[in-house]
Amino acid sequence: MNRRLQKLRQTVGMLLLAGATSAAAQSATEAAIAEYHEMFGDENPAELWEIRGADIWLQKRGPLKADLTGCDLGLGAGVIAGAYAQLPRWFEDTQRVQDLETRLVTCITTLQGFSEEEVLAVKFGDGAKKSDLEALSAYVAAASKGMAIALPMQHPAEQSAYALGKDMFYYRAGPHDFSCATCHGESDKRIRLQALPNLTVSAGAQHAYTHWPTYRISQGELRTIEWRLQDCLRQQRMPQLKFGSAVAIGLTMFLAKTAEGGVMAAPSIRR
Repeated sequence: MNRRLQKLRQTVGMLLLAGATSAAAQSATEAAIAEYHEMFGDENPAELWEIRGADIWLQKRGPLKADLTGCDLGLGAGVIAGAYAQLPRWFEDTQRVQDLETRLVTCITTLQGFSEEEVLAVKFGDGAKKSDLEALSAYVAAASKGMAIALPMQHPAEQSAYALGKDMFYYRAGPHDFSCATCHGESDKRIRLQALPNLTVSAGAQHAYTHWPTYRISQGELRTIEWRLQDCLRQQRMPQLKFGSAVAIGLTMFLAKTAEGGVMAAPSIRR
């Protein structure tokens, strides 16, 4: 599988770097990515992150020498089946609306005794260093595969988070006066050879959101939705998105709510 992964990644990379704008080049790129998916079939490198996440979940770690089986992701201590499909949500113990990643940070710090600084020191993998949060996110997300997104949205703080996320989605700023909607506010748009989903409608949001976290072919890493959001803002030349901030949670809430009813397919495999 490793040789096949390397060969196909090189093929896709060459096509993506070609910079061609013709319809033929666009079709060739999409065909290469489709071929990659077809050749892998049910094999997804994200499974390696899932396995590592399951191992981390059960390990007794940290100053308190505890595992994460007591972690409450919204459906009760230790319940992961369907939990990701109902996040972000309000949590009484933290008095915050939290997404999967920030809730995992809460569980790791409270149950295992790690400091938040220790947990967030490697929040995203970079090839050399693997992120526990990404592995745990893959493990938990996989337990919601086949389940429909259904956010509670009853607590006033959840409604406020959604409203903030919607405002931020349309907020224009930065040197290019971009917003999220600049690229993702209309259907049938592209940037170079990349098709851009319309995240303002349920079909587009479902197509995108239900696949995160996802294994990125071009990076050889599994990426979470918080990583994707911060990378989008980076491309807009906006200030760096703070992990777990109100803006990060709000944007995630807006996307998840817009995608409501969509069936979770994460962790998936993407360009």
